[in-house]
Amino acid sequence: MPWLLTTALLATLAQPARGPGLHNAAIDVDGVGAVTYGLWVPRGYDAGEPRPLVLALHPGGSPGPGYGMQFLRGIVAPALQDWGAVIVSPDAPGRRWNNETSEGGVLALIDDVRARYAIDPARILVTGFSMGGRGAWHMAARHPDLFTAAIPMAARSNADDARQVGDMPVFIIHARDDEVVPFEPAERLAQEMDARGQTVSFLPLDGVGHFRMGVAPLRTAGDWVQERWAERRGSAP
Repeated sequence: MPWLLTTALLATLAQPARGPGLHNAAIDVDGVGAVTYGLWVPRGYDAGEPRPLVLALHPGGSPGPGYGMQFLRGIVAPALQDWGAVIVSPDAPGRRWNNETSEGGVLALIDDVRARYAIDPARILVTGFSMGGRGAWHMAARHPDLFTAAIPMAARSNADDARQVGDMPVFIIHARDDEVVPFEPAERLAQEMDARGQTVSFLPLDGVGHFRMGVAPLRTAGDWVQERWAERRGSAP
């Protein structure tokens, strides 16, 4: 069932779009409450030029107001800001990402952003780290009509989600020495997806653990996603 926009949310849609830069923002969603989030609007944004949209889901640990902005500022914007994308990184409304509360809040946020900004529906990425990586799988599997690529990082694997994403480009990042989420299931899942003919790439990281991936792997994954998008635009009638 589509997430319904509430009166409070509709009121926020009347507000003007924010200019280029990093912003703290919030919307009210019926049944969820306030959804706070970090927002990156690219330099040179022009409403006449549809941009990619990146949904970035923060890890666990200390969820609360500003955690999404921290993830956006520290990892996602440095890795992907050269795309010229609009990037949103909410604080998990339901403490974890793979539950009804968080899913509803995220979908309402995406509706809000797409109403305010010119977004290319063929270039909508979901990414996340650890708990957020599990959330990226969750969102991509349940909404393959919305998301057109996924980058789960250090995420617990789920074979059912991997099947449900279909031919969506998925780039999986995982450290061999991850001391929190085991490496082997992620590697095995990527191999299974490849054997089924799905569009998948797997980046094993050496010499780092769960908490030290840094920015470079996400930048590499982002380049791969852009290549897949370009190939699909080139093959379109």
